[in-house]
Amino acid sequence: MSVLTTEPDAVPGGEEPPDTGERHRLTAVTGLAALSLDAMASVAYGPEAIVLVLAGAGARGLGFTLPVTLAIAALLAVLVASYRQVIAAFPDGGGAYAVARAHLGPSTGLVAAASLVLDYVLNVAVAVTAGVAALTSAFPGLYGDRLWLCLAVLALITGVNLRGIVESARAFIVPTAVFVGAIFVLIAVGLFRDHPVSTASAAGHASVVADNATTVGTLLLLKAFASGCAALTGVEAIANAVPSFRVPRTRRAQRAEIALGAVLGLMLIGLSVLIGRFHLQPVAGVTVLAQLADAALGHNAAFYVIQFATMILLALSANTSFGGLPVLLKLLARDDHAPHVFALKADRQVHRHGVLALAVVSAALLVFSGGDTNTLVPMFAIGVFVGFTIAQVGMVRHWRAERGRGWRGKALLNGGGALLTGVAAVVVTASKFTEGAWLIVLALPALVAAFEAVRRAYGRIDARLGLGLLPRAPHRERSLVIVPVSALSRLTSEALSAAASLGDEVRAVSVCAPDPEDRVRARAFARSWRDWDPGVELVRLTPERHGLGRPIAAYVRTVAAAEPGTRVTVLIPEAEPERLWQRLLQNQRGAVVAHAVRRETDAVICRLRFRL
Repeated sequence: MSVLTTEPDAVPGGEEPPDTGERHRLTAVTGLAALSLDAMASVAYGPEAIVLVLAGAGARGLGFTLPVTLAIAALLAVLVASYRQVIAAFPDGGGAYAVARAHLGPSTGLVAAASLVLDYVLNVAVAVTAGVAALTSAFPGLYGDRLWLCLAVLALITGVNLRGIVESARAFIVPTAVFVGAIFVLIAVGLFRDHPVSTASAAGHASVVADNATTVGTLLLLKAFASGCAALTGVEAIANAVPSFRVPRTRRAQRAEIALGAVLGLMLIGLSVLIGRFHLQPVAGVTVLAQLADAALGHNAAFYVIQFATMILLALSANTSFGGLPVLLKLLARDDHAPHVFALKADRQVHRHGVLALAVVSAALLVFSGGDTNTLVPMFAIGVFVGFTIAQVGMVRHWRAERGRGWRGKALLNGGGALLTGVAAVVVTASKFTEGAWLIVLALPALVAAFEAVRRAYGRIDARLGLGLLPRAPHRERSLVIVPVSALSRLTSEALSAAASLGDEVRAVSVCAPDPEDRVRARAFARSWRDWDPGVELVRLTPERHGLGRPIAAYVRTVAAAEPGTRVTVLIPEAEPERLWQRLLQNQRGAVVAHAVRRETDAVICRLRFRL
């Protein structure tokens, strides 16, 4: 609908307009902290995903860990370069959705948007459950309460994000710095080791390496590559949330994207080198990262620092979704594919409704999974691969249309990236289909259909409202104000005074229930009305059945039919208590009347609040 507009980044001349809330936006550093936690935390499970697949081919298969990781790092470089261009070409954010909508058509854009929505929601659930799983591994006594712990962590992250994205970034800078610093220390120390310092964490745990499998085929390597690509989730988050950065937004977002790619790539390659250096073999019940920390640093305080830093960052990596999804929903709302409420922005530059919607859906997923990571992981990362592929194909079309300097090389780079991510999407979906990926296969088209249904609904609303057309000139009609009353009070007097100010004629309406006791009370009220004599007619309604809203709505319909040229307004007086809890003491008669009149008539409803 045309009533929605986006706020400009700057006024003509390059000067920032006053009161734009820039202090509530991100710098390159805070943007890295707020929007890269998902990608940073993925080093806790990305290398492990590669090793677990290659372990099916025995020790020989594990020898391919570094080559597979280098291929993933190369794809990471392609994605960072691509999304750096996406940031420049689409400074309003939206990432894959904006690229696809501009160069591949609205339908493909919706597929990209749906894939990103699913990925963001699943990222929250997976991140929270993985973080809590690390906590319960250290403290097994908490295992039975893992669902409540997940919901508590989710509530904490939601609360921080409702205060603003800058506040969330500041809160998460320290955990991010501690985690990244600890991983680089682990890598640096491990490179100077000739053999593991300790294997205490793996002692007593069964190896998952196959004893008699030696064949390393292309399919196995593709599965390892696709599984390891889970470490790339979150790379697109910065491109989706460009409007959250301070001016110059594009430059700051690009710097954050490059920093993310460099840090993530170095961590992945470094950990893979250590896996080969220590001839690490995955075991049941202990993470690969824990084994590496044990081997490089020893089973001491440094080992536990890395474990706790990993646990905290995994839990907080859900913040990436809280930074990216609300902006994506804002763009969908602007294009009439999502409720317009998602386009509203509160103070501190918060898309509050998007944050709350993400929290509610994620909480439902946590309850559905029981706080179990393994239930959610098979569904994770498929959506982001679809988004990656669509974004890369869209950028190929972008370069072909622009035909600027070096466009062929850029198009070739994006085309190769699209091929790799497309293969990864197919392989992951096929290999994880029976483990839960089928749900994503169904959810993706269902979400696209929901976006289309919202668009059609807004189209019908536009047609009925005549948006874009010049309406007829406003004109004055005779007005009648109907005021429901039940007793004489200051509230009644205020309501009649307000009604007299609004309309040409005022009628007070009283509903008398069929019980004898109520009829006696109604006659007494009528006598009091005559004695008071406010100069307003009192209409007594005597329905055959109990009810308040329907008799008044029926009377409004009768008046509207008898006086077709009259604008009817129903003014509902209500007392507003001094304290919030006192509202529980009210009889809610005003809400009942308003609901019935709104549902059954076309009358204007006016609710008069009388503050006590």
